Amino acid sequence: MILAIDPGETESAYLFMGMDGTIRDFATASNEAVLQLCAVREYHELIIEEVRSYNQRVGKSTFETIKWSARFALRATDRHLPVQWVGRKEVFHYWCEGSLASDAAIRSALEDRYGRVGTKKCRGALFGHDKHTLSALAIAGYWKSKLVLMKIAEAKYAT
Repeated sequence: MILAIDPGETESAYLFMGMDGTIRDFATASNEAVLQLCAVREYHELIIEEVRSYNQRVGKSTFETIKWSARFALRATDRHLPVQWVGRKEVFHYWCEGSLASDAAIRSALEDRYGRVGTKKCRGALFGHDKHTLSALAIAGYWKSKLVLMKIAEAKYAT
């Protein structure tokens, strides 16, 4: 099970994805609640969106987000679980074949893969997701696909 986190200054989105690619649980919650999840819930690998500045100015909220990201990672490493950091551009490039893609393009690609969000009257497969949990889904989906490719490469070179 993968735990993907889109960190934020006071709240972070998380998503649990099974090894078969199914979404098991997701929410946007306080950072304290997500920290508790990292400490007690069952998962095999933590994937966190890494904060990168790309030579832009950053403020207090960015540094607070970085501190929380480190706390999440520490909880996983305390449990001897691997932590992976992925950049937003990597995720964008995977889903939209270009790092200049927008959040709307990512949402469209996620809906193509997992189903529509829908409305309250006509709920889709991704109903209940907000932009932050969709970001966590993009991170988990990217990492899951990367794992599959790594296993294929290992099998190819093992023979």
